[in-house]
Amino acid sequence: MEDQKIIDLYTNREERAIHETDKKYGRLCTSISMGILNDIRDSEECVSDTWLTLWNQIPPKKPNPFKAYICRIIKNLSLKRYEYHHAKKRNSQYDLSLEELEECISKEQNVENQIELRELKWLIARFIENLPKEKRILLLRRYWFLQSVSEMARDYEITPKNMSVKLLRIRKELKEYLKEEGFEI
Repeated sequence: MEDQKIIDLYTNREERAIHETDKKYGRLCTSISMGILNDIRDSEECVSDTWLTLWNQIPPKKPNPFKAYICRIIKNLSLKRYEYHHAKKRNSQYDLSLEELEECISKEQNVENQIELRELKWLIARFIENLPKEKRILLLRRYWFLQSVSEMARDYEITPKNMSVKLLRIRKELKEYLKEEGFEI
């Protein structure tokens, strides 16, 4: 079913909207949540909470694109759950992906200042926007959708080591780009 038809179901308060959303985006949401939480029960609960959030927000909201809206909700709910349960533990794709990106931003950089944080977000968005399509997809799959390197490697029919090298090269490009733009590294 097309996204607009699903949104119309929510707008008309038809419970079938939840079933159709789960049918179309359930696996994606579970994958995102599992990448963060590494716990099937918590992930299932976050997916259910995502459907409830959609039910409560549509209407009045009419998300476009719907898929990105759903992904943002599941990611935020999963991160909240993660913070609640795993305050200082390191055991998920979320932690691994953040550790990989740490090399692009120095630890001495004071990002508490909201202006610097906004500039950093803008620079990263511009970097992603200017990447070739394949690299952009790889970057987003790993660091937004939090897919594991082995899962990505399997999809591209290459070894996990080759996928790691591809991601390393993209991170190096990001680091160099931020340096060129005057962001202290």
